[in-house]
Amino acid sequence: MEVIKYTNNGEKIGKVSLPANLFDVEINTNVLYEVIKLYLKNQRQGTKSVKGRSDIKGSTRKLFRQKGTGRARAGSIKSPIRVGGGVAFGPHPKNWYSKIPKKKKRIALKSALSSKKEHVAIIEDFEFEKPSTKTANQILKNMKIQYDRCLIVVPNNSLNVIKSFHNLKNVDTIRAQDLYSYKVMRSSNLIITEKALQKLEDTFTRSP
Repeated sequence: MEVIKYTNNGEKIGKVSLPANLFDVEINTNVLYEVIKLYLKNQRQGTKSVKGRSDIKGSTRKLFRQKGTGRARAGSIKSPIRVGGGVAFGPHPKNWYSKIPKKKKRIALKSALSSKKEHVAIIEDFEFEKPSTKTANQILKNMKIQYDRCLIVVPNNSLNVIKSFHNLKNVDTIRAQDLYSYKVMRSSNLIITEKALQKLEDTFTRSP
């Protein structure tokens, strides 16, 4: 599939073909769903915790006799039915992490890229002598791309590029080798530099 190619300033200069082994594969929705679900689960910190009745400080003495008072048969002040008592079945620290197989992550990424291929644009490169949000915004305006959740894929950690786009709302940057399926699916448009496209092909098409 061919997509529009732009100059450094965001001017249209022609079209370029996307690698078929990345952007034209059969979309495996089952694997894509599974990988994204596992990724989101792995983001859970699992640090929530509350005090159970065994964690509350205080006496374990039964406050009044079992029968004959007309009140509920409560035990000590640590009982969950009392104010200040322990919480019954409350959350405790838990490790939510699950390992995602490398092959599945690649299948999911290729499926995500293939589903977004109609929203991909290729740009020659970004040249910033110093960080400039104004220049970055002008480039996107020249490209006439509605950058609601726009993802810019770059070949390396260029601080000038990252800082230039950082202050733009709904615009994010990521290195080509760090790209993953959730990031792709969450974006509405993908802007990829020529070097980043080559980096994607080198990283994700060779045998894992």
